[in-house]
Amino acid sequence: MMKFFLFRKLHRYIALAVCLPLFLTLITGMLITVVQEWQLDIGVKSNLLLRIHTGEIFHLQAFYPILNGLGLIGLIVTGLSISGLFRKQQRS
Repeated sequence: MMKFFLFRKLHRYIALAVCLPLFLTLITGMLITVVQEWQLDIGVKSNLLLRIHTGEIFHLQAFYPILNGLGLIGLIVTGLSISGLFRKQQRS
C-alpha cells in the first residue's frame, strides 16, 4: 500500500516538472504543421516555432528531447503502476 502512495506522489511531481515543456512541444509542433503544410499565416514565423519546439531558444537543444522523453517514460511507468493493471489478483 505504501508503494502505491509513493508512485502517486512521484507521478504528481513528474507531471508538474514536465507539464510546461511537453505543452510547448505539443503546441509548437501543431503550429509548425499549420504554418508549413497548410501555408496559413498565423503571424508567427515557422523558424521561431521550430526553435521553441526543439528547445534551441532556451539553449537546451541537446537536452530538451531527452528530458521530454524521460519525463514521458516516468509518467507512463508511474501511471501504469498506479492504475493497477499489473497487480497480481488474489485467488479465491
